[in-house]
Amino acid sequence: MTSRLWEKLKPYGMISPSLAVFGIFFIYPIFYMIYLSFFDWNFVSPTKNYVGLQNFTDLLSDKEFMQVLLNTTIYTFATVSLTLSISLAIALWLNRSGLFYGFVQGAIFSPHIISLVSISLLWSWLMDPEYGLLNWVIGLFGLSPLQWLSHPDTSLMSLILVAVWKGIGFNTLVFIAGLQSIPPSIYEAAALDRSKRWRTFRKLTLPMLSPTLFFLAIMSMIGSFQVFETIAIMTQGGPVNSTNTLVYYIYEYGFRFFKIGYASAAGVMLLIIVGVLTIIYFRMLSKRVHYR
Repeated sequence: MTSRLWEKLKPYGMISPSLAVFGIFFIYPIFYMIYLSFFDWNFVSPTKNYVGLQNFTDLLSDKEFMQVLLNTTIYTFATVSLTLSISLAIALWLNRSGLFYGFVQGAIFSPHIISLVSISLLWSWLMDPEYGLLNWVIGLFGLSPLQWLSHPDTSLMSLILVAVWKGIGFNTLVFIAGLQSIPPSIYEAAALDRSKRWRTFRKLTLPMLSPTLFFLAIMSMIGSFQVFETIAIMTQGGPVNSTNTLVYYIYEYGFRFFKIGYASAAGVMLLIIVGVLTIIYFRMLSKRVHYR
C-alpha cells in the first residue's frame, strides 16, 4: 500500500515546486487584489477602511474609466485583427524554401525579441513631430506632418501601429509552422480537382490552420488588454486621456494617486472582462477548430 500510495503522490511531489511558485506569484495576488477592492487604503497607512462595493460603484460611474474601457476595446480589436490578417498574408508568401525567404523571416521576427522599452523609445523618435523620420518621409510626398503622439485623433492609432509592427513577426512564424504541418497531399488532391486558389485557401488552408489561428487570436487578445510599456513611455495616457488603457489606468491610481482599493477594483474589472471574453471566444469558436 505504501508503494502504491507513493506512486500516486510522486507526480504531485515533482510538480509541487512549480505549483508553489504559481500559487505565490499568481494565485495569491489575484485573491489579495479582490480582497483589497473592498477597502479604501492609501498603501502607506497600516489600517484599511472597509467600503464594500463603493469602489466598484465609483468605478462604473466614472466617465474617465468608461473612456479608458473604450480605448482598450478599440486598441485590442484593431491590434488583434490587423496583426493576424497581415501575419497570415505574409506567412502565405514566405511559406517556401530559399535563402531570401529565410532572411526575410528572420528580419520580420527580429522586432519580437527586442524589448518593448527599446521599441517605444525608437518609435517615439520616429514619430517626433519636428525631427521624426516618419514626418520627413511624409514631407517628401508634399503632405503635411502629423502630430503622431500629441493629438487625440492620431495618438491611439500610433500606438496600434507600434503594436502591430512588433507582433507581426511572432505570429508570422507560428503561421508558417502551421502551414508547413498541412499535408501536401491535400493540395495535390485540390489541384487534381482544379480548385481555384481562393477556394483552396477558404476550404482547405483556413480549416487546417484553425488551431493556430485560434491560439494566436486568444493570446493576442489577452496581451492587448495588458498593454502598458508603450503607453507609459510614449504617451502616459494622453493627450486628453485618448491613449489611456486599463492596465495604465490601474497603475496610475495604484502607484501615483495611492488609491489601492480603487485600483484593485479596476483590476478585478479587467480580470472579469478578460475572463468573460475568453469564455465567449472558446464557446463560439472552439467548435470551428479542426485538429484533424
